[in-house]
Amino acid sequence: MRALLASGLVLGVGASVTLAAWTDSEHSQATFTAGHFGIVGSTNGTTFTEHATAGSAATLNFQVAPTAMAPGTTTYALYSVSTINPSVAGTVALHATGTNNSGLGAHLTYGVRTVSGVTCNAATFNGAGSAANVVAPGQPMTASSTQGVTQTVQANSGNRVNYCFAVTLPTTAPNSAQGLTTTASWEFVATSTAP
Repeated sequence: MRALLASGLVLGVGASVTLAAWTDSEHSQATFTAGHFGIVGSTNGTTFTEHATAGSAATLNFQVAPTAMAPGTTTYALYSVSTINPSVAGTVALHATGTNNSGLGAHLTYGVRTVSGVTCNAATFNGAGSAANVVAPGQPMTASSTQGVTQTVQANSGNRVNYCFAVTLPTTAPNSAQGLTTTASWEFVATSTAP
């Protein structure tokens, strides 16, 4: 009987201590919103618009109209890329389409370099040097930028990347190239980067 009473007393004391505990808490919350990412392009380096599909592709303005190319002719054209505002930053890679080697394209070669300004001609292309190569000169029209070679576009239209295209009909072009035509296309594939 005494043992039972003792147990009862111990349980009673334990319950009393639990009832005397105090509690408090803090709460936190946060709202998360996804940003935007997008690029626009320009054939003159100043007026930028979106050309999101092959059907809305911008037409490059070559210095020498590529309508009557002769062997040894090289013609140059600018294309600039920037992010929209607002947009996060990203990288850009140049991809040539597989049909660029049809018709005259099978005989043409080309190269692409980044240039500091919006002038794209023999002087600025050659002056940029091989360090600025996106596509090394003399490549077939189906060549894309070298694996892993990308250009950085800053957030919120923070910079522009000026691409200078140089397209050549080599002096070795055969007589069979006369009168041929081709429509070449390129895609600038941009990927967002974390801030």
